[in-house]
Amino acid sequence: MTNKYFDKLLAEISKTGKPNLEDSEYISQYFIPINSARNSILEEQDKIPEYLYFINSGFMRLFYYDQNGEEQTTFLCSQNGFIASFSSLINQTKATENVECISDCELLKISYVDAKQLVDKSAIFKNFFLVMFEKSISSATLRANDLASLNADQRYQKMIDQQAHFIQNIPLQYIASYLGIKPQSLSRIRKQAIK
Repeated sequence: MTNKYFDKLLAEISKTGKPNLEDSEYISQYFIPINSARNSILEEQDKIPEYLYFINSGFMRLFYYDQNGEEQTTFLCSQNGFIASFSSLINQTKATENVECISDCELLKISYVDAKQLVDKSAIFKNFFLVMFEKSISSATLRANDLASLNADQRYQKMIDQQAHFIQNIPLQYIASYLGIKPQSLSRIRKQAIK
């Protein structure tokens, strides 16, 4: 497989097992390259999700509308990451979140149906998808723990330490929402951090 569009995905898969030539060919058969513009909604809340997305380049998020109609960001993702309303995709139930491109994005998408076929055909992909979904569950659990146990300053500092590229590339209102902080409070924290 020579298409460079798939190289990053192949590199990620190789972290959990060594794909053979057949496995590599499956990538180009089942994953569809797409370009999506900034602010595009790819999957909508209250609809059954169709696709899992791999980010070749760009930034994306999951968010939902709360009872007041305000956006609440629950997940941020960038290059070499996967994004979907994960539990809804696996269970084929109505999504509790929207999937949005924060920036212009180059993506590879695979449908739920095709992902199931791929898992049946390839042990490498079966293991890879299992690891990837475990990471998504772990990420959600860590975020919930941080919201419960860390104060606003600590949550922001942790993002600076571990995910500084988000702060540099994602609008502050999304960062604030993800960290569970009011935008004005985040502005105050940022000013204090600069001093």
